[in-house]
Amino acid sequence: MQMFSSSRKTEPAAPMAPTPPPPQQPAAKPNPTPNGATDINKGGTLSSGVSIKGTVKFQKELLIDCEVEGRIDSQGRLTVGKQARIKGDIKTRSVIVDGNVNGNITADERCELRAGCTVNGDIEAPRLVVDEAASFVGSAKIATQKQPPAPA
Repeated sequence: MQMFSSSRKTEPAAPMAPTPPPPQQPAAKPNPTPNGATDINKGGTLSSGVSIKGTVKFQKELLIDCEVEGRIDSQGRLTVGKQARIKGDIKTRSVIVDGNVNGNITADERCELRAGCTVNGDIEAPRLVVDEAASFVGSAKIATQKQPPAPA
């Protein structure tokens, strides 16, 4: 007794229909920041191990966590990291200091000295926040508005 019959006809394989392309997916959106704004204008970082001699200029936001010998000049927001060693004057819109600064700081809006930082120099800003554990040797001038020149 034969289990399989050889009388069965084999049919040629039919050509397969082309598979349709996958549906187009929308472009991935950047992850929003916690407050819902997109992080388009994120600033730069100068990390530890970098050493700069000269003038540092930037537009929006910068975290300096390295050694800088020279002037820092900006209309943006500066953060001086814990590893930073700045030897020179700082002029910016606002500044947060976590590291060491040997020089004068001029801020158009705000200057914040956090715990563990050391500042040797004069500070001029409309708002000054000094943490209890910050070290500050110098004078502070809290000016709310720049004085217009006296009439001649």
